[in-house]
Amino acid sequence: MSEPPADDLLSSYDYELPPERIADQPTDRRDASRLMRVDRSTGAIVHDRFATLPSLLRPGDVLVVNQTRVIPARLLGRRKQTGGKWEGLFLGTDESGCWRLIGKTRGRLQAGEAISLVAAHDPDAPELDLILEARGDGGEWRARPTEAGTALELLDAYGTVPLPPYIQRNLATRDDWERYQTTYAARPGAVAAPTAGLHFTSEILSQCEERGVRIARITLHVGIGTFRPVSAERLDDHVMHSEWCEIDETAADTINAARKAGGRIIAVGTTSVRTLESVAATGPLRAWQGETDLFIRPPYDFRVVDAILTNFHLPKSTLLVLVSAFAGRDLMLQAYREAVASEYRFFSYGDAMFLT
Repeated sequence: MSEPPADDLLSSYDYELPPERIADQPTDRRDASRLMRVDRSTGAIVHDRFATLPSLLRPGDVLVVNQTRVIPARLLGRRKQTGGKWEGLFLGTDESGCWRLIGKTRGRLQAGEAISLVAAHDPDAPELDLILEARGDGGEWRARPTEAGTALELLDAYGTVPLPPYIQRNLATRDDWERYQTTYAARPGAVAAPTAGLHFTSEILSQCEERGVRIARITLHVGIGTFRPVSAERLDDHVMHSEWCEIDETAADTINAARKAGGRIIAVGTTSVRTLESVAATGPLRAWQGETDLFIRPPYDFRVVDAILTNFHLPKSTLLVLVSAFAGRDLMLQAYREAVASEYRFFSYGDAMFLT
């Protein structure tokens, strides 16, 4: 049997990253980050600043931003029966209002057991009990809180921002609560930020609009799959996680009108790419909502997206595979090597890349 092409192997999307290149704190200003510009047609790589982005856009372009809002989904507590520490992540609710969550603790949890949640940022607050009702696939539990209130109300009181594991901070700080959230976040539901949008200030968005650039707001709630590594070497064998996304009629009309007039559709972040391409894969771009498990990998024919504004992604990740499908694996790995050599800051709080 012949070897699969390099584009089909996870190991082909690897690069060396010194630990000091991982940004564990945001820049002083959102728009103070660097911007690497990569031209797919020429292979040219230019070093710039994010604050120059409005000047790189054209009248008639559309910036597509993901307006999801990160919820305080990280939970801290103890097993009421044994006193052992427990840490979990809220994933959503089911039709009956039960919480869906995953967690880790010493020993084996049992249905009927109670977890006492500690208010992460108020140790003097009374604890909240969660009763574990049933364990499902992948270690996910269904649990019911003993206190009245919506999930978001209780999470606001007891949860904290679920920072990625490479930001080695035991608890989110006051700065994280503000900066690990886009300035235009409006719809709660994500457990991780759409990080390409973290660079935008209201002033940058206003400058874009003053140049005749339209802003289209879509939603994709980033899920737990964003934290899970790819375990299969052959990309054919990888089962992509599902995430809920939506394009409303206003956004669809804005994008379709721009495409008809020759404007570029610029996706801010891989979440915007995934949303646009998921809807376009089902037919003409239109108002739509639902779950997507689209895995964008080479070779892929992009139906909507003309340019991508993105951060630098983890080695051997589906996000690095996605941008490689857009710009070519060799060019992407070359750009990443140059970013390392030029001391760019990587990952969620890191610098940005503009692929055109």
